[in-house]
Amino acid sequence: MNVTDVIDRPYVIGIDIGGQTTKMGIVDMRGQVLSQTVIRTDSHTDVNDYVDDVAEALDKIIKESGSEGKIRGVGVGAPNGNYYTGTIENAANITWGGNKSIPFAELLSAKLGGLKVALTNDANAAAVGEMTYGAARGMKNFIMITLGTGVGSGIVINGEVVYGHDGFAGELGHTCAVRHNGRQCSCGKTGCLEAYCSAIGVSRTAREWLTLTDEPSVLRSLDVISSKDVYEAAKEGDKLALKILEFTGKMLGQAFADFVAFSAPEAIVLFGGLARAKEYLYQPIMDAMNDNLLSLWRNKIKVVFSQLKESDAAILGASALAWEL
Repeated sequence: MNVTDVIDRPYVIGIDIGGQTTKMGIVDMRGQVLSQTVIRTDSHTDVNDYVDDVAEALDKIIKESGSEGKIRGVGVGAPNGNYYTGTIENAANITWGGNKSIPFAELLSAKLGGLKVALTNDANAAAVGEMTYGAARGMKNFIMITLGTGVGSGIVINGEVVYGHDGFAGELGHTCAVRHNGRQCSCGKTGCLEAYCSAIGVSRTAREWLTLTDEPSVLRSLDVISSKDVYEAAKEGDKLALKILEFTGKMLGQAFADFVAFSAPEAIVLFGGLARAKEYLYQPIMDAMNDNLLSLWRNKIKVVFSQLKESDAAILGASALAWEL
């Protein structure tokens, strides 16, 4: 990073593209979000119209923050984002994504007057953000696990995100957690970690267990059960909810032991909505992980939770990509 460039252009833009909404903000080197906004992702069917709206929204917050002419670059976190090519590949959950490759970084850069744009998937962006601003500052080897609608991951080895030969390395949520009679995953496989330990996976566990037991639970009164409902019930001491989160933590810990075996990370960092239940997940994770680790790693691997402010985390993660442009 050129010092003169930082002085002249001390801000970056972070954009987090979700299936429903897109969050974007202006960020300084301390990780402070100076100004931010949100637009709908799902109200567009054409990527060019979407890019036009992103550029218009960015223009407003650039002016609000007084950062005209001081932007170093743009970082974008997106589903199926490819860091090598700057493309979004076959993102079925985005209305303008579909079964095609979209040169998103190129389109946005052209719309922003040639401003450089870096793009990767949302989990890798979260890893870079945590390494730049959060719990992984100073770490050279760690694994980022995002516990949201799905289970995403970003692997950092020797201070570098692992992208693999094609830009898509690190799909740890789609490693096999249950080998026989596992749940159907949205990816088409069965038994994936995501099918059990995502927010959707937790709600599936709740629905299944309610049919398998007569145990009293406040969850029985709900027509639709979310992972947040399970968490709220656990906070009230609901025994079934507590067992569901213990089961989820145990599955995560068993998977983490496998992950440690291939990269020997200093820590595993947890991020995302489901990570709010950390007081119920942490001990089952640690117990199951250490029970399944080789002795040379047992009780040596930390599990830590994101330190990024939740409302800013997605923007910060994406923005961190732009400092190296």
